Amino acid sequence: TKSRPLTARLEYLAETCQINEADFITFDAIRQAAQCAGRVIRGKTDYGLIIFADARFNRVDKRNKLPTWIGQHMTEAHLNLSTDMGVMISRRFLKLMAQPVSDEDQMGVALSQADLKNPQRVQEAISKTIVS
Repeated sequence: TKSRPLTARLEYLAETCQINEADFITFDAIRQAAQCAGRVIRGKTDYGLIIFADARFNRVDKRNKLPTWIGQHMTEAHLNLSTDMGVMISRRFLKLMAQPVSDEDQMGVALSQADLKNPQRVQEAISKTIVS
């Protein structure tokens, strides 16, 4: 059942912005999922797993609505996994991330604003840190 505030919000969006109910509900659900995912990683040295177990995230139209920093890591190889495969990938990732990191190893990992505007530099940084 819909709460009164949600019903009022849906009516307002339909009347003033021509946004239908299904689109808003989808947007709101994806926004909340992305917000939860963002709570996993807060600092430069944080790491964690974000598992989108809902099969709807296998659909391109849903994944494309996620923020880029999430969607870029949702490759075909990481979609629709069995539980065993998900556990294996998670275990490998956590073992790698749990290794001690020296200050020397962290040099050059942080990206400047200029680096962030260079897609090749961003991809290089990602490839150094992502486990496939």
